[in-house]
Amino acid sequence: MQSLGYIGFFAQAFQELSIEGTPGRVVSDHGGAYLVDEQLTTVSGRLRHAGTQPVVGDWVVVRDTIIQAVLPRRTELRRAAAGRRTEVQVLAANVDTAFVVMGLDDNFNLRRLDRFLTLAQGGIQPVVVLNKTDVSAEGESRQALVRQLHPTAPCGRISAVTGDGLDFLVPWLAPAQTVAVIGSSGVGKSTLINRLLGEDRLRTQAVRATDAHGRHTTTHRELLTLPGGALLIDTPGLREVQLWDDAGLDDAFSTVTNLSQACRFRDCRHDKEPGCAVRGQVADDELRTFHKLRRELRHQASRQDGRIRLEEKRPVRLIHRAQQRKYRGEP
Repeated sequence: MQSLGYIGFFAQAFQELSIEGTPGRVVSDHGGAYLVDEQLTTVSGRLRHAGTQPVVGDWVVVRDTIIQAVLPRRTELRRAAAGRRTEVQVLAANVDTAFVVMGLDDNFNLRRLDRFLTLAQGGIQPVVVLNKTDVSAEGESRQALVRQLHPTAPCGRISAVTGDGLDFLVPWLAPAQTVAVIGSSGVGKSTLINRLLGEDRLRTQAVRATDAHGRHTTTHRELLTLPGGALLIDTPGLREVQLWDDAGLDDAFSTVTNLSQACRFRDCRHDKEPGCAVRGQVADDELRTFHKLRRELRHQASRQDGRIRLEEKRPVRLIHRAQQRKYRGEP
């Protein structure tokens, strides 16, 4: 259990529960079946009825191969569910650090990086990992761009293929620390994890030579233990990163956040307001991305409010329909 990062926070939460069972950590999700430590389990009917589903990284209480409770999460790595659904998707739980991996080849995209950084929120430390120094000569200049736009996020260059630069990651790979590895397909996440594991445990594929786009190699999330005791959560490549809330926006755009303290108006939108301390001090493309993400978040909040209103009205509609059937003499 020590190898899976069992610490006092979760020990205390377990002791406060009145449910009998054994604490364990979700290692992988197999579509309704969960590997908890080394035991294959399912979720109790009570939890399914409540809509509670464990995710990789969760601490749970197990009795007779049935998950009876999910302990409170210290952190969540989450996004809005892909597609048109107005739901939150928790990618991993109880994460200390997120390695945001981006290729230095044609995969390099600062606007995509902005989105990934907003996922690391609520106590999760984002670390930008620029991979593929072995195939790109622009590593130094691109690292400088990232540091300029996101000065609070540590950023380093590595080659997962050759192992160059991996010392940069050591401070976040202490025993019992949980690190989620995120990024789009083809950035080398599986290759990096294999390198850190010291063995080729995860399948890898080459990117397309025409556009540097990757193929989905990892198809599910899994918690892996490194030789030194750190824990890595491997995640599938994310093609779509829709934001769920604004908890990570201020951190991802720390330059805008800090400068906005000097704006004349507290609710300054950094658009055309007089006395704006941000406009003119921040690169135009960065500010455009900030505005775009903030509009997206407002739209997401509106969709969430609409869903809540519909859910609140649903019991009333059901009662009204039952009354109509009663008056019509229907069963």
